[in-house]
Amino acid sequence: MDTCACALELLGMLVYVGAWLCALATTILPQWLTMSTALLPVESYELGLWETCVVQGVGGMECRAYDSLLGLSSDLKLARILMCAALAVGMLGILVAIPGLHLVNSCKEHGGNRAKKTLTIIGGVLGMISGVLCLIPVSYMAHLAVIHFFDDKVPDVVPRWEFGDALFCGWAAGFLLIVAGLLMVTSCSCSQVEPQPVLQRRYQVMGTDSRKRTEYV
Repeated sequence: MDTCACALELLGMLVYVGAWLCALATTILPQWLTMSTALLPVESYELGLWETCVVQGVGGMECRAYDSLLGLSSDLKLARILMCAALAVGMLGILVAIPGLHLVNSCKEHGGNRAKKTLTIIGGVLGMISGVLCLIPVSYMAHLAVIHFFDDKVPDVVPRWEFGDALFCGWAAGFLLIVAGLLMVTSCSCSQVEPQPVLQRRYQVMGTDSRKRTEYV
């Protein structure tokens, strides 16, 4: 196994796991959108996928989960579905890619390196799909926040929702998932040529020498 391919596999898997954890944090965190008012500067509001929170300037924080699933807006429903799908696809990709690592002693009796490459490529593709699924809801919520923030129909005194920390975490998770998938696929392309064992090459050289000798005779 090529050293470069092994390094790409390990780097891709580390980035893969870290990006999946970032996507999990993005799904859980309530700081998708934040809002602070001039009338109450000591309080700010945070909107997440699962709950809304009120943060007080003295350090207190009170969160409340949404009362009904059917009462949610279509934006939050779509974001929930896509983020959960991104986590599920990403976890599936990690589970598929781990047996494909050449440092893991598996799949030796089922096609050898070819089976490992197939698992690694499938895991990388699933990682890229997970990254795209993660970027869609994050970018969509940010798009809605920008549209509402610059809406001329809303008076200036009305507070506006702004980007929260979870959006930046989600962007980082999506891009890192795509990068991890590309690293996994690239590691397979770097190791396409399998070196022959030394003894096998020696026997081939001896066989060609013997054939040449018989031709001369």
